[in-house]
Amino acid sequence: MDTRNNSRPYFGTRPTFGGSRPYQGRRPQTHNNDIGYKINREIRAAEVRLVGENIENAGEVYSLQDALKIAEAQGLDLVEISPTAEPPVCKVLDLQKFLYQQRRKQKEMKANAVKVEVKEIRFGPSTGEHDYQFKLKHAENFLKDGDKVRAYVFFRGREISFAEQGEALLARFASDLSELSKVESLPKLEGKRMNMILVPKK
Repeated sequence: MDTRNNSRPYFGTRPTFGGSRPYQGRRPQTHNNDIGYKINREIRAAEVRLVGENIENAGEVYSLQDALKIAEAQGLDLVEISPTAEPPVCKVLDLQKFLYQQRRKQKEMKANAVKVEVKEIRFGPSTGEHDYQFKLKHAENFLKDGDKVRAYVFFRGREISFAEQGEALLARFASDLSELSKVESLPKLEGKRMNMILVPKK
C-alpha cells in the first residue's frame, strides 16, 4: 500500500530514457549553420575582441554582452572567427551574406579543382608496332588532359618467361612520352602484370 501523502510533492528520481542514463533536462538549442563558427548566443567567452566594418573601436576587447548589443543594434550577427585567440576574436557581420559568400567560394573551389583520373593502357609482351603507336597516341592524349597513365604488360601462361621483354617495352613507352610525363612508379611485376605509372609534367 502506498503510504505517501498526496498533498506533499514527490521528490523521487525522474524517469530515465535510453537505459540507465539519468534524465538531464532538455538541452538548449543552438543556431544551425554550415560555416563551423559559433554565432551570437552560442559564444561562451566572457570577453571578445571585436572587429567589423562598422565598429568604431575595432580590435578592442568588449564583454560578450556588449558585443552582442552592438551587433543587435546594427541588425547583424556576432560570429566567433578565431576561437583560439586570447580573447577570442568575433566579427559583426551579415550572416546570410557571409553564408552565401562561403558557399560561392566552395563552389568555385570545386569547379577549379583538377580531377586526376588514372587511365590504363594494356600491352602484351609481343605487341606489334602498329598497336604500340595506336596506344602511344592514346596515352599522349590522356597526359595532355592531366590524367595519370597506368601502362601494363599482361602475361598469359608461359608468356611470363618474357618478363624482360615486357620491361623493355614499358621502358620504351616511358621514353617516348618523356616530354609529356615522368615516371611515378617504375615497372614492377605483380602476379601476371607488369605495371608502370606515368604522371603528367606540370
